[in-house]
Amino acid sequence: MMKKLLVTASTFPRYKHDTEPSFIYDLCKEYTKYYDVTVLVPAAPGAKDFEEMEGMHVIRYHYFPIKKLETLCYPGAIVPRIKEKKVRMLLVPFLFCSMFFNLKKIIKHFDFVHCNWLIPQGIIQAFFKKPYILTGLGGDVTSLNRGIVKKLKQKSVNNAKVVTAVSHDLKKELEKVYHAQNVKVIPMGCDLSLFSPENRKEKLFGDDGKKIILFVGRLAEKKGAQYLIQAIEKLENIKLVIVGDGPEKKMLYELAKKSKQEILFLGSKNKTELQEIYASCDVFCVPSVIAKDGDKDGLPVALIEAMASGSPVVASDVGGIGEAVINGENGYLIQPEEVEELAESLKKILDDKILRKDFSIQARKKAEEFDFQKIGEEYKTLFDAL
Repeated sequence: MMKKLLVTASTFPRYKHDTEPSFIYDLCKEYTKYYDVTVLVPAAPGAKDFEEMEGMHVIRYHYFPIKKLETLCYPGAIVPRIKEKKVRMLLVPFLFCSMFFNLKKIIKHFDFVHCNWLIPQGIIQAFFKKPYILTGLGGDVTSLNRGIVKKLKQKSVNNAKVVTAVSHDLKKELEKVYHAQNVKVIPMGCDLSLFSPENRKEKLFGDDGKKIILFVGRLAEKKGAQYLIQAIEKLENIKLVIVGDGPEKKMLYELAKKSKQEILFLGSKNKTELQEIYASCDVFCVPSVIAKDGDKDGLPVALIEAMASGSPVVASDVGGIGEAVINGENGYLIQPEEVEELAESLKKILDDKILRKDFSIQARKKAEEFDFQKIGEEYKTLFDAL
C-alpha cells in the first residue's frame, strides 16, 4: 500500500492548459510513481474545488466568502499580486486562516507533507506535528524577513524534518538568515520530453529575417525586463518577444512604445504553447535584478525550459541563475542592471552562428541535469528517510 503524501503550495495550474507555472504539478506527477498524492492549494475563480489530475487528488480551498474576490494567488504569485493592488493585502489573513483549518481537517490522513514556500505554507505547517519537508523557492526566503513574519518563518524552518532550496544561493540565505542546518539543494526541474530543440519552427515570429530575443517570465520588478528593453536599443535587425504578465506590464508597454525596435507582447502562455516559442528564438534573456524589498530569483524554471529547448542564454548573475548558466559555455552571465554589458553579450551571440550552435548544444546538455525524473527520485530518498 502506497504511503500518503500531501503537497501544499500557492502556485498550481487552475485547469488543463493553464498558463500558471506548472513546476509543482510536474513534481507531483513524479511523486505519483511512489506515493498516493494529494495537493492542497488555494481556490481560484473558474477552477474546480476537487479534481483528479494525472493520478493526483487536487483540493482547492476557498478563503473568502465572495468567491470572485479570491484573487490573491492567481494569476502570478502572492507578493506581486499585492504589489499590483495593495487592497489584496486584506485577503492575507483570510488565506492563512482558511489554510490552517483545511489542513487541520485532512492532515491526519497523511504520512508526511511537502510544503512549498516558507510563506504562507511553511508558516501554517509549523503549527502541526506531521513530519514535513520545507522547500524555499526564492522570494519566500529573501524577502519579508523582519518582525513577526520572520519569527513565524523561523519556526517553520526549525520544525521541518528537512529543508531544501532550489539553488545554492538560497541555501546560503537560509543558513545565514534562519540558521538552517543541513539544507539540501534540489532545483525545480524540467520535463525533458516536452522541451527540445526539435520543436523549433522557422519564421514563427515573422519572415522578416530578424533575430529573435526571447523573454519569458512575470512582468515584475525582480525579472528586470525594463533593462532588456533598454539594451536592445543598441542592437540591429532584432525583434524582442516578451511572454508573461504582471504588475509592470503597463510600464513596459510605455517603454516599448518609445523603442525603435519591434517588441511583441504575447501575454501568458501555457507549457504546450511555450514548446515552440522557446525553441524558435535565437537567444533567451534573463535580465533579473534584486528587487528593492530583497526579492530575487531562485533558479527560474523558464530558464531551464529554454535551455532544454536549445536556447543560448544571456542572464544576470543573480540568485541561483549561475548554477545553470555557465559563462562562455552555454551562454553569458552579466551583472544585473548593466545595460551596456547586456547589449554586448546579446550582440556576440546574435552575430556568431557557430557560437549560437555551440551554446545551444551545451544548454541542452546542462538542462538534462534538471530532469524531473531525477528530482522526484531525490525527494523520494528524503521522504523515505523521514
